[in-house]
Amino acid sequence: MKSAVQNTILETYSKLNDILSAFTQEEINIVPFEGSWTGGQTVQHIILACSDIPKLFAGKTEKTTRKPDENAKQLDAIFLDFNTKYQSPENIKPPEIDYDKNDLQASIKKIQDDLFEAAETYDLTLICLDAKIPGFENFTIYEWLHFAIVHTQRHTHQLKSIYEILKKK
Repeated sequence: MKSAVQNTILETYSKLNDILSAFTQEEINIVPFEGSWTGGQTVQHIILACSDIPKLFAGKTEKTTRKPDENAKQLDAIFLDFNTKYQSPENIKPPEIDYDKNDLQASIKKIQDDLFEAAETYDLTLICLDAKIPGFENFTIYEWLHFAIVHTQRHTHQLKSIYEILKKK
């Protein structure tokens, strides 16, 4: 279980970095169409959503009485449905500022490293008690890692779309 999660973390964040690397510094801050985030905002949203997840694992936890991946399919259904649009919660909504591509890449690399290390270090079956996602019960460490993965995959898809639109302009 641990090595499969670690491999998926590496693959997911590698794909994110690949598309982020394709943007120029200028392109990262261009709004592709009205109502859209810039590439920089999209990556900053991932950073805001995922950077503190490993801190939950060091907090209050308890043994689970259910399958540790019970919520994974529902997370997939939500985040990997690219046709449905969602509004970001305010606490992870990226500010409308200019972003530095190198800073974004460094933050993404740190998240990848932290998630990878957490997958190695912690018992993935433990339930985290310090935070919840609305509409769900408390997640296991495995489910929090899965959330970080599918959320990042969703926004990597969005970032690719932004890049393609900018290249057509």
